[in-house]
Amino acid sequence: MTKERLEHFRDLLTKLQLEIEEGLASNTQETDVVELDTAIGRLSRMDAMQNQQMALELKRRQEARLLRVKRSLKSVDQGKYGVCGKCKKPIDESRLEVQPDAVMCVRCAG
Repeated sequence: MTKERLEHFRDLLTKLQLEIEEGLASNTQETDVVELDTAIGRLSRMDAMQNQQMALELKRRQEARLLRVKRSLKSVDQGKYGVCGKCKKPIDESRLEVQPDAVMCVRCAG
């Protein structure tokens, strides 16, 4: 991979990192504990708890993706970016355009 392409992917990863961090910072209220002493009905409370669980799962996924993005940025710095973690062959650049934090090629991921 050329130096220009590496810089392109570094920019993509940096933008993705900022987007994820902003998303995590803005979703803090949705994951707050549902108070049991509030004057809402039982079904409304169950709905609120379900929404909370969905928000917590989304947060967990965002945090996991943020870790992958940070590892990918580190691999750019180390000159190892774009190499499949399983078969050690280059990951197709079209895959990296869609998912810049990919750690495996399509064949190994499937």
